Amino acid sequence: MRSTLFPAIDAHASGQLPVSGVHRVYWETSGNPAGQPAVFVHGGPGGGCAPWNRRLFDPDFWRLTLFDQRGCGRSTPHASLHENTTPALIADMERLRIHLGVERWLVFGGSWGSTLALAYAQAHPDRVTGLILRGVFLASRAEIAWFYGGGAARIFPEAWQAFAAHIPVDERDDMVGAYYKRLRSSDEEIVEEAALAWTRWEMACSRLVPEPDGRGADSRFALALARVETHFFVHDAWLTPDQLLDGVPLIAHLPCRIVQGRYDMVCPPINAWQLAQRWPRARLEIETHAGHSALEPPILAGLVAATEAMRSEVV
Repeated sequence: MRSTLFPAIDAHASGQLPVSGVHRVYWETSGNPAGQPAVFVHGGPGGGCAPWNRRLFDPDFWRLTLFDQRGCGRSTPHASLHENTTPALIADMERLRIHLGVERWLVFGGSWGSTLALAYAQAHPDRVTGLILRGVFLASRAEIAWFYGGGAARIFPEAWQAFAAHIPVDERDDMVGAYYKRLRSSDEEIVEEAALAWTRWEMACSRLVPEPDGRGADSRFALALARVETHFFVHDAWLTPDQLLDGVPLIAHLPCRIVQGRYDMVCPPINAWQLAQRWPRARLEIETHAGHSALEPPILAGLVAATEAMRSEVV
C-alpha cells in the first residue's frame, strides 16, 4: 500500500462562495473532475488549508475540494468571529457541496477538522460516503482542561511557562477565557502578542520532537487561529456534552479510517479510542512514533494509506 505523498498538483478551479451577509468562503478543487468526490476539513478552528493537503489524495482517482472555514485562510473577513459557529460551518459545507454539484463525498478531517467532519456527517449522513479522521478532537471540556488547564503542561513545562507568563496569576484558572478577552481587545499590540503566545504554545506541543519555539507562527495566521479557537472553546464549540460520541449511531453504517499519533499531547489517543469503540466500521491506526502534527512522517504515511484504502469502500 502506498505510503508516500502524491506529486504536487495545482488547483483546477477556485472561488469565493458567499455564505452569509458577512462571510465569503474560499474553495478550490483539484484532481480528476470526474473522480470520486472528497472534501478536506482543516484544523484549528481557524487554521486554513495548504497546497500540501492535495498531496494526500491520488489526483487520478479523487475530485478533491479544499476550503477555508469562516474567518481564516483566504476566506473573508479575516479572523472574524461574527456568525462564526459550528452550525454555521456545517451549513457552509452543505452550501459548498450543492454549489459544486456534488451528490456525496468522502469527508477528511484532522484535529478540529475531525470535530467538524463528525458534526457534519452526523447532520448529513446521506451526503457522506465515508470518513478519514486524524488526531481526533471531540471538543469536550475535559480535552480543553487537559491542554489549557495544566495537563499537557506536565509534559512541556518550559513551553507552558511561556504561555502562562502572558496572563496574570489571578487569571490563570481560566486560560482560555483570559486569552479570549485579550484577543478581542481594541489594542492591536495586545491582540498580536496574545495571538502569538497562544499559537506558540500549540505548536510547541504538536510534534513528537518539538521544533524551535515559534517556527511558522506568523502574526496573520496566529491571529485567526487564536481568535477563532478561543471563540469556539469558550462556547463549547456549540456542541452538547458527548454529542459526537452519542451521535455515532447516525453514521455507524459508514466506513471510517482513523490515524492517531500515540504521543499526541494536543488530542490524546483516548478520544480516537473511544470513538472507534462505538463505531463498528471504524478502523483505528495508532502511529507509534508520532505526536499530533499531520506533517510528521508516520502520520503522513498513515493518511496517504487511508485515502488509498478508502478507494474501494466509497465507490
